Amino acid sequence: MNILITGAAGFIGSTLALRLLQRGDRVLGLDNLNDYYDVSLKQARLARLRAYPGFEFEKTDIADRERIARLFTERRFDAVMHLAAQAGVRYSIEDPGAYVDANLVGFANVIEGARRSEVGHFVYASSSSVYGANAKLPFAEDDNIDHPVSLYAATKKANELIAHSYAHLYRLPCTGLRFFTVYGPWGRPDMALFKFTRGILAGEAIPVFNRGDMVRDFTYVDDIVEGVARVIDRPAQADPAWLAFAPKPSSSSAPYRVYNIGNSQPVKLMRYIEVLEQCLGKKAKLELLPLQAGDVPETVADVSRLEAAVGFKPATSVEIGIARFVEWYRSYYQA
Repeated sequence: MNILITGAAGFIGSTLALRLLQRGDRVLGLDNLNDYYDVSLKQARLARLRAYPGFEFEKTDIADRERIARLFTERRFDAVMHLAAQAGVRYSIEDPGAYVDANLVGFANVIEGARRSEVGHFVYASSSSVYGANAKLPFAEDDNIDHPVSLYAATKKANELIAHSYAHLYRLPCTGLRFFTVYGPWGRPDMALFKFTRGILAGEAIPVFNRGDMVRDFTYVDDIVEGVARVIDRPAQADPAWLAFAPKPSSSSAPYRVYNIGNSQPVKLMRYIEVLEQCLGKKAKLELLPLQAGDVPETVADVSRLEAAVGFKPATSVEIGIARFVEWYRSYYQA
């Protein structure tokens, strides 16, 4: 297929692009290469992809409405995987404008381009953060998501609502994927595993929020991209069982779906750190801190709908996943 990936220099975007190229798809990657974190890491991810003749890259900001509109006029895509976004729950407290520009304006520009050029399937990244103040576990796609606790989460819920309106009005097949705490090689330096590894190797204290009393559904990046690739191949369809007087949020009379992608094996944060210590052969110094604004204490994914739809369920353990990350980190940084 001919696939557009926005955020192609990012952690998930570059890993997904590699997976699609290896199976024979053609990929056009977009990214604005901003300096939210180390641009050289983004360039190194792109260098892996440029080895494939089916890959093209364009430095573009999705908030540039005219450029995105022109792109969809000039090119035709079988599918769009929209991953470009301003990431990070905590940073959304510091710079909300960045989230409005990328996650709302940018999202609207890309989905409108997909609609006008009659893309076969519009797939986009949502987040487990949409579950917000909802404490019912595990999180399921039909649970209430009306109480986001960060602007980042609110923008991701808004993306799901915009996608449904496009699916309803224009019959554009739209699928949203709620990612749960993705980690692995080529990850983001602002995420916990990266920070912990760097801090432990440097002999520095690592910040542990909620005094370590956190549980996360850590999901290995290769599992994420396998699920995404399978979803791309199955455009959303209208749900014949959907009832307007008892509506399910996860599907619709429009070609619209929402799926969780998580390991569904929650891990305590202190166990996560313990495994990392074992892989590094070095003990961590812990700086125990209170729960940060915008964070939730626990996330667990119900992935039964994803498994039923595409025949796949993430299963990589943190013991395997963290070891692979450490191997990559030592090689990349000569640490």
